[in-house]
Amino acid sequence: MEYKRKSYYKLVERTIEPRRFIQVVAGPRQVGKTTLVHQVMQDCGLNAIYKSADAASSFGDQWIRQQWEQARLRWHQSNREPVLLILDEIQKIANWSEIIKALWDEDSVHQRDVRVILSGSSRLLVQQGLTESLAGRFELLELGHWCFPEMALAFGWEQEQFLWFGGYPGSVALIGDEQRWRDYIQHALIETSINQDILQLTRIDKPALLRQLFEIGTRYSGQIVSYTKMLGQLQDAGNTVTLAHYAALLHESGLMSGLPKFDPNKIRQRRSSPKWQVHNQAMLTVQDGRPMSALLQDRTTRGRFVESVIGTHLLAGRFEGNYEVSYWREGNMEVDFVLSKGDQILALEVKSGLSQGSVPFTAFRKKYPGARTLVVGGPGMPWEEFLAISPETLMV
Repeated sequence: MEYKRKSYYKLVERTIEPRRFIQVVAGPRQVGKTTLVHQVMQDCGLNAIYKSADAASSFGDQWIRQQWEQARLRWHQSNREPVLLILDEIQKIANWSEIIKALWDEDSVHQRDVRVILSGSSRLLVQQGLTESLAGRFELLELGHWCFPEMALAFGWEQEQFLWFGGYPGSVALIGDEQRWRDYIQHALIETSINQDILQLTRIDKPALLRQLFEIGTRYSGQIVSYTKMLGQLQDAGNTVTLAHYAALLHESGLMSGLPKFDPNKIRQRRSSPKWQVHNQAMLTVQDGRPMSALLQDRTTRGRFVESVIGTHLLAGRFEGNYEVSYWREGNMEVDFVLSKGDQILALEVKSGLSQGSVPFTAFRKKYPGARTLVVGGPGMPWEEFLAISPETLMV
């Protein structure tokens, strides 16, 4: 039986409702967007058309018009029964949001029941189109990387596999061949995301600097390092404003984040040094460069990977859980991760082989007395047990 992510049920429900909004599915590469829309197409009970813009960019908005007219014809021919039009990789069509707005509004005026699902690999570019043209006409469904419970249900994975190989479903069949797996992650995922989702579709004045930032930031995953210090390790000239901009692009593409310091004061938060965090453990393993045999024998590396995998777990659930992920530090006191959702605050400290000292919750609770706290690893909950918790339930 094919595994269905939780977003599937939400999208099916929205699709079979009376026509109200365009449904937009956005997220990083290889997290199951195309599989998701195909599952919905098969199960929603509607007359459906699926088209991908992968090879249609040269046709521009005429390609969108052609697919839309086909859907309208089906609507007429089926005695005005609802028709579902799915357009995949929509961000590859220039000015896609403007033409979709016009066509959607035409159907609204003439009461044509053509329902629409759009999907795109670049959250940043998809959102640009939505805010510029489709305001009030869409619902956004964002997909994160796969968390461990999903990999366990779909592929029978153990926590130890997730620790080293992360949560890319397409790579599961390759983990028995280490070099082939590494090549797939590097070229089919990392390079494609940087080249097609950032460099080709966004103005980048210093592409070499962006690549270096990703490589160095990945190696620092789980550590707080200022942009100023990062500049000292980068070969290409730049400034902290440029680095912050590139870090935001890497975050929106689902590769790596510079997590901010937890602070209700947003101005102070923006001035804080970032805590670097990959979105998928596979990136950390590939960027390390050493063979798996060396990684498995290095206790320091294992401790670093345990701290990082907790971060990927938390980031994977932020869309379903509707929470923000940050860290906290005052002087010498530091909390590894802080989840916040409205007035709810959950502080987590990870105790791996690298960090077995005291837990700094006393200072954090003094400043935020209503916060919940949790230790993962060491004297607290085993990290394997924590990974088995669906992350979106942490803030319920």
